[in-house]
Amino acid sequence: MHVARLMSRSPVTVSPDASVPEAALLMRQRGIRRLPVLEEGRLVGIVTDRDLREAMPGRTTTLSMWEATTRLAAITVGEVMRRGVVTTHPEADARDAAYTLLRHKIGGMPVVDDAGTLVGVITVTDLLHDYARTPEPGTNAPVEGDAVGEEARA
Repeated sequence: MHVARLMSRSPVTVSPDASVPEAALLMRQRGIRRLPVLEEGRLVGIVTDRDLREAMPGRTTTLSMWEATTRLAAITVGEVMRRGVVTTHPEADARDAAYTLLRHKIGGMPVVDDAGTLVGVITVTDLLHDYARTPEPGTNAPVEGDAVGEEARA
């Protein structure tokens, strides 16, 4: 199975000029844990919820709330993003993508086409959703949209 079948299409992205609080809010609103960073339509990095948490002031800071907020608003995604982005191709085998995620100890990666254009994101969750589908009776082929245990709930 190809990555294109499992990936999330039209991923939410951010500019390197966006502030850390803006990126954090976007992730929280969309319920996502990573944002590909695009500059002039080109993938230049990725920022994760962990990267943003590490950029936040600690709970034991001596800064006032106003000072911490002001300083944090001045930090951009470009300052905290990871530049060496591990990517995959939409026609790559999903097993190869899973191996890449395991080898690099990452939870997801951008999917780019031959032109280097971001076309999606594939995550461990996407791979698990596919793995958890119930096979059709008498075959090993998954039934589209059918999850393990659904027949037990019916």
